[in-house]
Amino acid sequence: MSQEIRWSKRYSDAGDEYLFGTEPNRFLAHRADLLQNGRTALSVADGEGRNSVWLAEQGLDVTAMEISPVAIEKARRLAAGRKVDVRFILNDMLAPDWPPAQLQNAFDWVIGIFIQFVGPMERNRQFAAMKQVTAPGGCILLQGYTPKQLDYRTGGPSDLENLYTREMLQAAFADWEIEELVDYDDEISEGAGHKGRSALIGLVARKP
Repeated sequence: MSQEIRWSKRYSDAGDEYLFGTEPNRFLAHRADLLQNGRTALSVADGEGRNSVWLAEQGLDVTAMEISPVAIEKARRLAAGRKVDVRFILNDMLAPDWPPAQLQNAFDWVIGIFIQFVGPMERNRQFAAMKQVTAPGGCILLQGYTPKQLDYRTGGPSDLENLYTREMLQAAFADWEIEELVDYDDEISEGAGHKGRSALIGLVARKP
């Protein structure tokens, strides 16, 4: 089953509910002041819009990219209900022709929240694409799960190789300035999809 079909089914099965809720990810939201240092933001694998809509509410010029048309339709409804403008792009961030030339070095902030749906080879491609679209001096912000999450089973991937460790993120962003890298346990409540005690990791890294 393709990623698009799999995720569209999950979002469809949720009906009018939002699979991961409508509030922003907490790691992202707690860095609201930091985000004011930029003007443009891209939220990749944005899902049903909870993070991109919140980013727009912070006054940023926001683009959201998502592989599922079902998710984008729900995200559009969320943006309209919250009276903000978000530019939605239906695309696969792992597509060989992405990012297009006009998006390279275009964003002050590139946001990836729980985008752990790929293993190491595709993750290298994923991170490389995110780096390409980040403007010089701009930042990537990531939130993900660590391997300990397999014990909690409160959301996230079931494949160990998809999960983040400090060492893996340090290596992936060794050529950037890592401004924050924290791993911690927390109770989260993000719709039906992420709920309960969770093993989390967060990164903010700045492009030279």
